[in-house]
Amino acid sequence: MKISLCTIVKNEESTLSKCLSSAKKFVNEIVILDTGSTDKTVSIAQGYGAKVHHFEWCNDFSAARNEALKYVTGDWVLVLDADETLAPEIIPQLREAIQREEYLLINLVRDEIGAVQSPYSMVSRLFRNHADIHFSRPYHALVDDSVSEILRKEPHWQIGYIQGIAILHSGYQQSEILKKNKLVKAQAAMEEFFANNPHDAYVCSKLGALYIDLGNISQSIQLLSKGVTLAEDNYEILYELYYHLGIAYTRLKNSHQAISHYKAAIKLPIYPLLKLGAYNNLGNILKAIGDLNGAKTAYETTLKIDPAFVTGYYNLGMTLKAMGLFRDAIAAYVKAIDLNPNYAQCYQNLGVVLLKSGYVEDSLTAFREAINLHEKQNNSSEAQQLRKGLKEMGLEVNS
Repeated sequence: MKISLCTIVKNEESTLSKCLSSAKKFVNEIVILDTGSTDKTVSIAQGYGAKVHHFEWCNDFSAARNEALKYVTGDWVLVLDADETLAPEIIPQLREAIQREEYLLINLVRDEIGAVQSPYSMVSRLFRNHADIHFSRPYHALVDDSVSEILRKEPHWQIGYIQGIAILHSGYQQSEILKKNKLVKAQAAMEEFFANNPHDAYVCSKLGALYIDLGNISQSIQLLSKGVTLAEDNYEILYELYYHLGIAYTRLKNSHQAISHYKAAIKLPIYPLLKLGAYNNLGNILKAIGDLNGAKTAYETTLKIDPAFVTGYYNLGMTLKAMGLFRDAIAAYVKAIDLNPNYAQCYQNLGVVLLKSGYVEDSLTAFREAINLHEKQNNSSEAQQLRKGLKEMGLEVNS
């Protein structure tokens, strides 16, 4: 069974090597379509034995991805972007899945590293080299439309799902978004597509979410609400629509509507890991309006879904602190720090709870670590403010 990695690139010298290294043990062929790199991207790709082809960029991701597919010779195609890596622990499951004769496409869970909102998504990035599979949409290009058409004509095929994180994506880190000016590019491409496809629930979701980022909340709500009426039983898209409606109404400080939409998202029959963002955001709203028990339940649910969800432990700790359950709060903060030893804010709040519990020396140790981490992470103002607050309480912390 031959597997081809298919990637489109432009000036990706900082990330491409890591991407290709991660997939090297899984794929038999690397196909790279370069859209105009002026850095070392092409030479890096060639160093991994990639077949490099060239394509003039035309502001259409689908056109580029479909061009890249023309050069693929494998039985299966894995699509990664240069800012994505394949999780090594998932490879045995992938090898097993592609042996299944009934699978046409296998959906993969992607970890959105640094994402402000939902930390996981489901992506259709592993599929057979079928003649009729192709990408559509100029932005957020995906093969789902063509796969749906194939399933109608060839009903013996099935779509598979892999449990566990398969792809790690760093492109949603805020610094990368700002550097690449992704929002402006995305808006132009999606608005043009939507003008010609006004009944597409998927683009309603993606463009509606983008409007939130741009601060166009009323426009976002209008578009997302329209998407809900169009999505029918496409539960993954419905989830995104309800989820982003929750965010939009939160921006408007309409807690009632936000809670309603998050609960609608949570009820949908989709992969539980994808619901993490809705549960976490629901907890944030409930905590903000004083429903601490409800918030506690929401955060505990995130941790049942993903026991390694650092933010869930931190938020649970904050809620338990507000409830006066200091011992439990300490345990939650410690767990978050175990998972992320560089969590400055968590050390700071751990110090507060330890101090309130009478563990003065332990609290000073936590505060000291928080100050050190704030300074290392270029948050000197946070460090100074913490030092000042401690000094006012008669506590000296020498880092």
